[in-house]
Amino acid sequence: MTSSNVNARAVDSSSTHKFPWKWYLSDLANVKKNGLTVFSCFSCGGGSSMGYKLAGYDVIGNVEIDPRVMKVYQANNHPRFPYLMDVREFLKIPDAELPKELFHLDILDGSPPCSVFSTAGEREKGWNKEKVFREGQARQKLDDLFFYFISIAQKLQPRVVIAENVSGLLKGNAKGYVNEIFKAFDAAGYKVQLFLLNAAFMGVPQKRERCFFVAQRKDQAFPKLVLQFQEKPILFGEVRTEKGIYVDPDSIAGKLLAKRTRRDKDLGDISERIRNKASGFLQKIDWDENVAHTNVSGSESYRGFDGMRQSAGDKRNIQTFPQDYDFGDQDANFVTGMSVPPVMMAQVATAVYEQWFNRG
Repeated sequence: MTSSNVNARAVDSSSTHKFPWKWYLSDLANVKKNGLTVFSCFSCGGGSSMGYKLAGYDVIGNVEIDPRVMKVYQANNHPRFPYLMDVREFLKIPDAELPKELFHLDILDGSPPCSVFSTAGEREKGWNKEKVFREGQARQKLDDLFFYFISIAQKLQPRVVIAENVSGLLKGNAKGYVNEIFKAFDAAGYKVQLFLLNAAFMGVPQKRERCFFVAQRKDQAFPKLVLQFQEKPILFGEVRTEKGIYVDPDSIAGKLLAKRTRRDKDLGDISERIRNKASGFLQKIDWDENVAHTNVSGSESYRGFDGMRQSAGDKRNIQTFPQDYDFGDQDANFVTGMSVPPVMMAQVATAVYEQWFNRG
């Protein structure tokens, strides 16, 4: 698929990219379908689902534990087989009670919750402990959800499994966890490859490094997959909205931002310089001439241009969510930050189609 498959109004400044960052849900009607099906676990707002659709796949259903996020997912993605439940509960559903389509999938997709492995979190201190992943949910251990996801693959036996996760999995003691993931895939009947990809080189206006596990069922005999992306980075100034969100000049953030210089990457840089206090390093500042930092659901980001907070539109554009996406009553920062950028997934899904499913 090339940008010509998408409605012309979506092209704008990113017309040289395979998938334009500015697009609309209504454009999906013009995408040529490839006849392949996808089922998504931990679907959140549907970032990965929309990416598969941009690449021509049919996303037939999803599993999501959060009722508020599921409402947003359904409003924008309209799955035929939605499951509002924990993946562990999904596993308990008898095979006879599941649609037959789920046992003939081309791809099982999933982004198991990964905050305990993020380098921005507490890492090892949070491993093997029960937590509330989001307000209103039951306490659960997040670091074993990946293995339940692999158990779903073993149950449904899709031809391919694609799982996205944080780059922190490749650092420090988390490498042992990756080895266990490889063993689990092997036991479930899959051969897996692991890739570290940066969304900034995939047509996404954001520095976002993520791991992608791409596994093929052992009877498929697909060749080794190659994922290499070198698209021109898209700068923040190309995608930011006209106006940000007002910051009280008397607040700590407001006072720090008033002292910002172009060398400052976050509020921590300013705080360290003028207050000799190391705090605020997760509150990023994005300048027009740079690619935006990783969009994180749990922290604020600011615009170097005018010192304002990033708007919902800024978050939408940085994450390549469609212009007509309906966030409902949910925070755009949370929904986008917790999701795979659709264009990032579209790139991966297209490569898998071209190298594996469409070998002629």
